[in-house]
Amino acid sequence: MALARTRRGDSGMNYWPGFVDALSTLILGIIFLLTVFVVVQFYLQQEVAGKDTALDRLKSQIAQLTNLLSLEKTGKSDLEEQLAQLRATLATAESERDKYKGLSDSAGTDVTTAQNKAGALASQLEGEKKISAQALSQVEILNQQIAALRRQLAALEQALNASEAKNQESASRITELGQRLNLALAERVKELSRYRSDFFGKLREILGNRPDVRIVGDRFVLQSEVFFDTGKADLKPDGQAELDKVADALLQLEQQIPPDIAWVLRVDGHTDVRPITSGLFKSNWELSAARAISVVQYLIAKGVEPKRLVAAGFGEFQPIDPGNTEEAYRRNRRIELKLTER
Repeated sequence: MALARTRRGDSGMNYWPGFVDALSTLILGIIFLLTVFVVVQFYLQQEVAGKDTALDRLKSQIAQLTNLLSLEKTGKSDLEEQLAQLRATLATAESERDKYKGLSDSAGTDVTTAQNKAGALASQLEGEKKISAQALSQVEILNQQIAALRRQLAALEQALNASEAKNQESASRITELGQRLNLALAERVKELSRYRSDFFGKLREILGNRPDVRIVGDRFVLQSEVFFDTGKADLKPDGQAELDKVADALLQLEQQIPPDIAWVLRVDGHTDVRPITSGLFKSNWELSAARAISVVQYLIAKGVEPKRLVAAGFGEFQPIDPGNTEEAYRRNRRIELKLTER
């Protein structure tokens, strides 16, 4: 199998240091915005939690005051009813008194009896007047209490409206900060996508325009035959030579991407759908995982940081060609490289 030759010593890479400085400044700004957002969100949450507690307390007081006002209104209604009864009794007593006075004028013999009855009625009338005065005094006190309760209720409603206005303002500020955060995260993803494009372009340049190496979406796809023999997970010499080129590209990429961007290179192993016949592995899943781990271990041996690598095995469950021909089986047996966020 013929391998592509790479050109070394390209002098067109001197623009990267300035570019990296600009990117570092941008990332520091984004980190500052994220830190401000986290701090502001924490204090806003504390403030909203405190307002919710105060709001619940105010609602509880309003409910108590409403119940008390209802009881006071009921008591006032009872006293007014008693007052009406007393007034009716007073009217009846005055009518009887006038009646007996008339009888006293017309019948001299009954004067003493009428006077006695009139005196008794007068005493009763005075007692009823005292009771009526007391009832009126209680009604006046209840009216004053009701007026005070209404003033307190109005003050509580005003405080409640102010608290709700502050909660709405806090929610608006949280929404605005969330939009800013989403914008910053989108810019970060866009920046990582640009590095991914540069990385894939560099791999394409290094590995050459080969039919067994292609880019599918955001993944760099290499056929398994480049690296492994059938049913095995040991790297072939030709595969190691190809991985040397990938390792060189990764080492250059580590110097270009700012350290605060959490990126990893995910190495995915895939097999075809046919059952495995080798006694080394129990399933295609184990074979695909072992192959991905072999690639990762080799890249680590070439100096790539382990924290920047992920090994994943998918077995036969993620085919890119659903056919059952030899060509379809060959296409599905592959190693995929994907630059993504951690």
